[in-house]
Amino acid sequence: MLTLYRPGSGWLHRAPAGPKAAGLLVIVLAVSFLPSTFWAAGVAAVIAVLGFLVAGLGWRELGRQTVAVRWVIVITLAGQLLFLDAESAIANTSRVVCAVLLASLLVLTTRVSDLLDAFERGLHPFARFGLDPARVALVLAVAVNTIPVLARLAAGVREAQRARGVRGSLKGFVIPFLVVSLKHADDLGDALTARGVG
Repeated sequence: MLTLYRPGSGWLHRAPAGPKAAGLLVIVLAVSFLPSTFWAAGVAAVIAVLGFLVAGLGWRELGRQTVAVRWVIVITLAGQLLFLDAESAIANTSRVVCAVLLASLLVLTTRVSDLLDAFERGLHPFARFGLDPARVALVLAVAVNTIPVLARLAAGVREAQRARGVRGSLKGFVIPFLVVSLKHADDLGDALTARGVG
């Protein structure tokens, strides 16, 4: 399975996966309840920046992750501006971007195997109701990894096009991106089948 884990020795890297995921979830929920104001947009931005700095990943990784989701930023902001005033649109977009960056922070500092184990342990009490913790944990771990993985695939397509001297166009980007995304989905399906999920 494709992973975005970056080895490190910071305290967030050393923190157990379960409490780390729960803590980041609480922060994301708190950010989502912020009002739609400019100061709330600033608070969301500061939280994302502090998360990367405290984790020891630094400005470069924060910039890389932000650039990777730039289309999420553009599409979210444009969609919000169609229906809301500028202040609300910027605040809502900043909250979405903060949530995505915090999700990427989780997968950058946690091995996928550790995430799977933590989700499975957390869901184990629900087994008495017929829930299969192993399957649900696997689906959740895959979902957490999906957005950053697709962003990295998109960046790879753009780099390959630039290396070939291909001019950027939406049609010229979408078709190769769909091909690599479908290949990734196929590889992921094989990995899930190998784990007995199917």
